[in-house]
Amino acid sequence: MTASEETDNTGEASRQSSTTTAEPSDELVSTHHTITANGKQLSYTATAGRYVLREESYTDGKFDGHVAGAEMFVTSYVADSPDSGDRPVTFAFNGGPGAASTFLHLGLLGPRRVVSGDAGQLAAPPYGLADNPETLLAHSDLVFIDPVSTGFSRAVRGGKPGDFHGYRRDIESVAELIRLWTTRNGRWLSPKYLAGESYGTLRAASLAEHLQSKHGLYPNGLLLISAVLDMGTIRFTEGNDLPYSLYLPTYAAIAHHHGKHGERPLREVLDEAEEFASRDYPWVLRKGARLSDEDRAEAVRRTAELTGLSHDYVDRVNLRIEHLRFFTELLRDRRLTVGRMDGRFTGWEPDAGGEHLSDDPSVSGVMGAYSAGINHYLRQELDYASDLPYEVLSARVHPWSYEDFEGMSVTATDKLAKAMRTNPHLRVHVGCGHTDGATPYFAAEHTLAQLEIPRELRDNIEVRYYPAGHMMYVHEPSRIKQSADLAEFVSR
Repeated sequence: MTASEETDNTGEASRQSSTTTAEPSDELVSTHHTITANGKQLSYTATAGRYVLREESYTDGKFDGHVAGAEMFVTSYVADSPDSGDRPVTFAFNGGPGAASTFLHLGLLGPRRVVSGDAGQLAAPPYGLADNPETLLAHSDLVFIDPVSTGFSRAVRGGKPGDFHGYRRDIESVAELIRLWTTRNGRWLSPKYLAGESYGTLRAASLAEHLQSKHGLYPNGLLLISAVLDMGTIRFTEGNDLPYSLYLPTYAAIAHHHGKHGERPLREVLDEAEEFASRDYPWVLRKGARLSDEDRAEAVRRTAELTGLSHDYVDRVNLRIEHLRFFTELLRDRRLTVGRMDGRFTGWEPDAGGEHLSDDPSVSGVMGAYSAGINHYLRQELDYASDLPYEVLSARVHPWSYEDFEGMSVTATDKLAKAMRTNPHLRVHVGCGHTDGATPYFAAEHTLAQLEIPRELRDNIEVRYYPAGHMMYVHEPSRIKQSADLAEFVSR
């Protein structure tokens, strides 16, 4: 990447004084760059900074004005071309809740990427950045959004951050940012995509419906990476046996990676695990104490062989393998744990006899690289000056409010189905990692199969798989393949 040719200051990016009483204003800095992407030289403008979100205020039915509530940090990339207004634009965010957009930004989609290494070959500090020739910017302008209390996004002085820490207000604030950016940049007639990862996929599905019903802004597509649209499919709660079945193929994939299936091809193992998880295993769990000794022994045998666990362990946990316990049990004989976000990673625990991870090696293994990368990149390469800590993963958003789902499972399936029925041109791309122990791929398949949409809209959904985990793009072959899949989807 070439050095910035010039810098345009459209706001005081370094204004962080907590004592100021001035009305908050946008703080945006633009820089100009070139990169070779998709085999061609691409010039683009990067803009980093905070947008002030305001909403109409009323007292006793009287209009009080537009009151500032939050300053949301955004990094956008717009190609310098005469027809830039006709290019697609992709709005991207990660999940958590509490994650900034760092991982999609510097891991997969943006013009620069973190050099983090991969499982078994992690990069050493102080890490580094490299150009991303596979950047989606070759096919779509990009807008990376950090929800309130993540990244540099904060509530305004005197505001309450907790007002934004919940399902509904999160959707409303991110939607307002998208509407605001689209309006100010004259992009209402551009094709628009929403890209989310993890909880960001639930956010994206709900956003699609909200943007359509609230603002009449109809997206062209959703890019759902490591999708979870129904929390009931991944939460191991009392009386809910569904996650045990939906996690089983992921357990088998992780066991395969660590040599528990010998020389068998991964696809062969997954086919067997998926068939068992779809038919016999749920039946076994439903039968409970009514299961015959013979049927139980056979179920224990098959579950143990597929998951790589001992027959004794599967029997002792009553055939119900909770995911955090699996990650600590699989390689216990080697005194290793496996990662939740990516089961290819391994780590050590201070207590080799523990039942749950105290650290996820697939997160801690790459966190240093991404944290160093984003803090360097925004300040030194995009010229955004701030003394605020950039919150890559923020605990400040908890407790996260799900008051809209009182007494119900947290789900966006109804929102996505409504958005697709209302907008039959809405296409959905889902990217899944086989060793993702946070949002298992079989749970995503299950959820998509339950969407209440007519059969003729089923072809609007595509699913792609990668031999890696939650952030499958840390695996270089998966990153290359996934970049091509997303480019094809957006360019179609």
